[in-house]
Amino acid sequence: MNPIQFTDAAVEHIKHMLDKNPNAVGFRLSVKKTGCSGYAYLPAIIEQTIENDIHFTAQNDLQVYIDPKATEFLQDIKVDYVADENPGLKQKRLVFINPKEKGRCGCGESFTV
Repeated sequence: MNPIQFTDAAVEHIKHMLDKNPNAVGFRLSVKKTGCSGYAYLPAIIEQTIENDIHFTAQNDLQVYIDPKATEFLQDIKVDYVADENPGLKQKRLVFINPKEKGRCGCGESFTV
């Protein structure tokens, strides 16, 4: 079983982003210590693989790389692509549904575990 699950909408969006960059080799996910709650997700389209990254293939042949230092934060998360629910803003974005999250900051940019 893959350490991260993706909805079809997330895969479609990420594949579209990969198609826009002819040098892209995959999607990488990490976390960094930041913000008022502790950590932030760092999704990225990468052009080079990084040694020691955890690699797997998700649905639709999506190549996924995970920062091994972030594994404890990312194990069992689900990545989705949804429209923001803010009135007046019709913006779509990747969202991370993490069963280990204990809280988020008010702006939604960082989380605690």
